[in-house]
Order: sequence, then C-alpha cells, then structure tokens
Amino acid sequence: MTLENNKNTLLTQLFPFLRWIHKVPQVWRADLIAGITVALVLIPQSMAYAQLAGLPAYYGLYAAFMPPAIAALFGSSRQLATGPVAVVSLLTAATLEPLATAGGEAYIAYAILLTLIVGLFQLSLGLLKLGVLVNFLSHPVVLGFTNAAAIIIATSQLGKIFGVSVEKAEAHYQTVWNTLVAATTETHMMTLMFAIAAFAIMIILKKISPKIPGVLIAVAITTALSFFMKFENKQSVEIEQIQSASVQPRLVVIKEVNQKLTDLTAQLEASKSRFAGLKKQFGERDLRTLTEQQSLNILKLRTSQEQGIMKSLLKDMQRVPVYYIADDSGTGGTFVEEIPDGKTGDGNVWNVVGINSDGKVNVNAGGKVVGTVPAGLPSFKIPTLSLEVILQLIGSAIAIGLIGFMEAIAIAKAMATRTRQKLDTNQELVGQGMSNIVGSFFQSYPASGSFSRSAVNIGAGALSGFSSVVTTLVVVIALFFFTPLLYHLPQATLAAVIMMAVIGLVNFKEIVHIWKIQRNDGIVAIITFVLTLAYAPHLDRAIMIGVILSLVIFLYKTMKPRMIVLSRYRDGSLRDAELHKLDTCPNITMIRFDGSLYFANTSYFEDTVMRRSAEKENLKYIIVDGQGINQIDSTGEEMLTLLTKRLNKAGVIVLYANFKKQIMDVLRHSGFVERVGKEFFFRVPELALDHAWEQLGGEHDDVSCPLNIVCAVETNDPDPEIPRVQAS
Repeated sequence: MTLENNKNTLLTQLFPFLRWIHKVPQVWRADLIAGITVALVLIPQSMAYAQLAGLPAYYGLYAAFMPPAIAALFGSSRQLATGPVAVVSLLTAATLEPLATAGGEAYIAYAILLTLIVGLFQLSLGLLKLGVLVNFLSHPVVLGFTNAAAIIIATSQLGKIFGVSVEKAEAHYQTVWNTLVAATTETHMMTLMFAIAAFAIMIILKKISPKIPGVLIAVAITTALSFFMKFENKQSVEIEQIQSASVQPRLVVIKEVNQKLTDLTAQLEASKSRFAGLKKQFGERDLRTLTEQQSLNILKLRTSQEQGIMKSLLKDMQRVPVYYIADDSGTGGTFVEEIPDGKTGDGNVWNVVGINSDGKVNVNAGGKVVGTVPAGLPSFKIPTLSLEVILQLIGSAIAIGLIGFMEAIAIAKAMATRTRQKLDTNQELVGQGMSNIVGSFFQSYPASGSFSRSAVNIGAGALSGFSSVVTTLVVVIALFFFTPLLYHLPQATLAAVIMMAVIGLVNFKEIVHIWKIQRNDGIVAIITFVLTLAYAPHLDRAIMIGVILSLVIFLYKTMKPRMIVLSRYRDGSLRDAELHKLDTCPNITMIRFDGSLYFANTSYFEDTVMRRSAEKENLKYIIVDGQGINQIDSTGEEMLTLLTKRLNKAGVIVLYANFKKQIMDVLRHSGFVERVGKEFFFRVPELALDHAWEQLGGEHDDVSCPLNIVCAVETNDPDPEIPRVQAS
C-alpha cells in the first residue's frame, strides 16, 4: 500500500493535472463557461499587450495559445489564468528595444529566445525547490516598481491615443513630453475619437456590471466603425504622383537605400552561411573562419548604418503633410504640399509613409489599425540560439522571471485562500516555466499569471485547470476562423484597453500604509518608484537597486537588533527596564538580545554587554536571556567565548538562560558549554537568578532585589489580587 502511495505521489508531482483531471466530468460545464469568459477578455488584451511589448499584435494571440493550458496542467493552482500581462510586456520591450528595432525580425527572434530563457530559469528554480528566492523581491520593491510601471505603461500609449509618433528619447519621461508637445499640433482627431469611444464603452459597461465583457464589446464596436468609416484610409500610388518638392527627392533616396538593404541582406545571409560552415569545418580560431567573421561583422555594420539612414529619411518624410488633387478627367490625381488656387482637395491630410516591395509609394490619411493577422496556428519552431545574445538577455530574463512569477503567485495565493486549495510555490514555478518553454517553440513572448483574468476566471466559476484548457481552445478557434475580423481593429482601441487594465495597478494608498507600518519599507518603496520612473526604459536598474537597498536595510537592522536590560514589571514579568522606568539591581544585570547572533552583529553584542558591565561598579553577575536568539554562527560562538573570559577576569560571572534547543545544540557541539561549564546554563532566567542570589549570599538582599517578583509587586502595585508567584 505504501509503495502504491509513493507511485501516486511521484505521478502527481510529475503530472499535477492528475489531481483534478478525474473531476472534469463533474465540473466541465462550469469550467467551459469560465474558460470562454476568460478567452473573451484574453484575446483583445493579448493583442494590446503584444504591442506594448513592441511586437505585432497577433504575437499576443500566440502568447495566449499554449501558455494558459501548459501552466494549468503543470502548475498547482487550478484557477490561475496565464498569458500576456502588462508588466512583463513592458519589461520585454525595455529589454529588447536597445538590441533591435521594435517589430522587426531580429526583435521577434530575441523575444522568443527571451521567452525560452525565462522559462528555463523558472523551471530550474521550481525543480531545485528554490522558490524562496522570490522573497528577495520584497513587497516594498514590488509595490514601488508596480506603481511606477503602471504609469510608464499608461503614458507609453499616449502616442497611439493621439495618433502621433515621436522618436524615442533616452529617458521615458522625455519621450512622454515630446509626445505631448507633438499632440498639441499633430493630433489625429479621428484616432482620438476612437480612443475616447473605447474608454467610454469600457467605463460605462463596467459601472453597469463588472461581468459584462466591456473590453470585447469595445473592440467589436470600434472595429466595426473602423471598417465602415474606412478609418485606415491608405493607398499605394506611383512615385510620379507625388508632386512635393520636399518628399520627391527623399523618395528617390529611399528607393536607392531600399535596394542597398535588399542587396546587403542577401550578402549577410550568404556570409552567415559561409561562416557557420567554416566554423564547423575548421573551428572558430582558423584564419579562414576569422576572415569570414570579419566580413560578416562589416556587413552587419553596413546594414545597421543603412537602416539608420532609412529610418531617418522615413521620419523626415512622414512629417510632411500632402494633399490629394484630382485631375480633370477624374481618373487619377497628384499629391502636393499646397493646394493651388482654384483647386480643391479631398478633405484629407495625407502622409507619405514609405515604398513597398512593388516600388509603389504608400500614402496614409487615416489612423493605424492592427492590419493583417496571419490565419492558423503559429508554426512549431526552435528558438534561434546565440551565446552572445543569451548573455545579453540573461540578466533581464531573471528579472522578468522573478517579477512575472511574483505577480502569478500573489493572485494564486489569494485564490487558494478563497478555495482552500493547497498551493505549492515550487510546482507553480514549474508550471510557469513549462508554459514559457513550450510557448517559445510556438513563437510566444514571455507570459505570466494575470491578476485581472484570474479574477474573471474564479468569478465565472472555474473549478479546475480545465477552464484554462478551454481558453486555449477558444484562442485556437479564433486563430483559425476570426483573424480577418481583426484587421480593422484600431490601435487606439488597444491603447485604451492597456490603459484601462493598468489603472488598477496604481496603488499609492498601499505605499502610505507600509510607511505607517515600517518607515524603512516605505523609503524602499518610494525610492524604487522614483528610480523606475527615472531609469525607464532601463527598468532592470531600478529593480536591482531596490533589491540591494532592501538587503542593505535588512542587514543594517540585524547589525543592531534590540538589546535590552530586563527588570521586574508590576505583573511579575521581565520587561525593558529603560522603557518602563524600572529599578535595576546593582549586583546583577539581566540582558536580552532579540535577533540572530552572527558575524555582522557580534561586535555590537560584545560592546553593549561590556558597556552595561562598566555602568555598575558592584556588578557580579550578567545573565544573558537567549529567548530572542534563533540562530548563531561560528563568529557568534567565538565572541561568546572571548566575552565570557574577559568578564570573568574582571570579576563578573556570565550566566546563560532560556536558550532554544537549536542554539544549545550548536553550543554543545562546539564545546562552548563544556568550556564555560554546564553549571552556568539554566532553562529559565528565574533559575539563573536563584543561582546568583545563592552565590552572593549576604552580599546581596534578594528579598529587596528589583529582580525579585515579590519586591516588584510590593513596590509597584500593592494589589492583593495579583498572585505573588514567580513568572516563567
């Protein structure tokens, strides 16, 4: 029977879904409804978060494909809804934007590789039972970061709300300022109207009933309006139709640069192939391999330079407004910078946005929409591995892995309390890690547990992980059949969805609350908050400083823990003599140390004891009450040995009382008890006092001693109802 139980335990550890899968026939209806409900929120949210991460919107659907089901199957929480989340999306963008152009092929490849690294890190922590490492991200650090991240996320969407585009500055606050300045003169009114409409729909429906899928309805309505109003309004025209003195020369140069980039891309791919072959055949230190590597690096540099030129040309050109003038026949027309006298335009302000692969010029007078979403499931593909890139990503991957899991485990614990379900932190790490690893093979970017969707899941009645499997199936159906409907979805709507989602993350009241509880924690939260805003988009710096600051404050506090002189209180208990203004004994000092005794605070302990001993000329005994000492290291044991010898030479005897078993075990094994003498160790302070009074004899009146309970009661509170017995 025991062997069978062990087998069952091993199976459920390897496949946690075995704990609930047999219940699916009884709960499938509730889980089906919950899974569909979550999917209706997840589909539009995932597309919005993908754009926040700097990826094409449909990559959010890829991140919503496998991760929800895998996390449910291999995690321990039965209601946690996994997928794209705002904070992880922001961290992804912050990690990748310095390395590649947002939305480009290299950027996408890095995002998928980042997902794999995050997953491997989380899985490793789970398998090695190192979930406790998450505790290094203290609550004040996470709180400060989350509040700042919510503000960064919301303000990063202002450009899409107003329909303006500015160059990203070194600091996020500079980009926000530039966006606001541009919005004063360049706001695309139709884009702003769509954003306001999306906000209005979501806010009104939320007030009517939180159960109404406001996000989905806002997406459906604005997409339909975008389609019927031709919100996108873009065309491809011949280069000759652009009759702008400012734009025409740039188009010629852009066409030349575009051809150069095409040629360089072909050369780059050929060089990569040759380099890989030479490296495999002759090794990386061979002269032929090194020569080809040098050629490859030169091609990369030239490509990067041409891409920079192209980006600058497009930016300058897109800022020049042009107007469409129909010709007399009405079959064609031209785009000019100024409308000639006697002519009329079509009422639109157009911008030239680039040249397509056919050599035609793309012009746009409308707002931005999601565009083409590839139909079908993402293809299975092993992420492109590069040691150089992995080394660049690994630090950020650790931060994303920890913060993403912190978000996931926080909501999982809250739901486990509500459902009385047993939650395994390490197993949840395995589930989150597996979801990212498997997701990376299906072109997902990093995913995590979502507060909002998990709340929707449990609120809709989810009883097992089957609800997340249903969510995945609904996403699959959407990818196969509904992607054409998403083409006209305005990006302004997605920006509104993001801003609505992160409003709940701003919680200044909690910062005030922890300030009141512990000022040091409040300082850490505020510093992390300010640094996150200041360092954005380099968010990892703020997180690291916050973590280091938390550890420094913790170490500082443990270096000088509470250390008090004890005396008798009126109720017979031993309390802080200084705090309660109690008399102390001239011959006996009783000291209590509240903290672990280790290398960082042994000097403080020793100095305090020596100072206390010097304060009393007639001191004969020091009783160390070890009730508050939970741990002791070799430095602490060595200090006690030397301190005891020094005091003994000065004529002061040290007695040890009330030490916990684990401390006494260490002191016995080290030989300290034997060196000092067993007769100087006592189970409780009262026995140590009795010993000291007995040894002092006539030199000390134990009846009138402030440490005597009888004396304390008679002196401080002559209440006959107080029992005059020794307190343990």
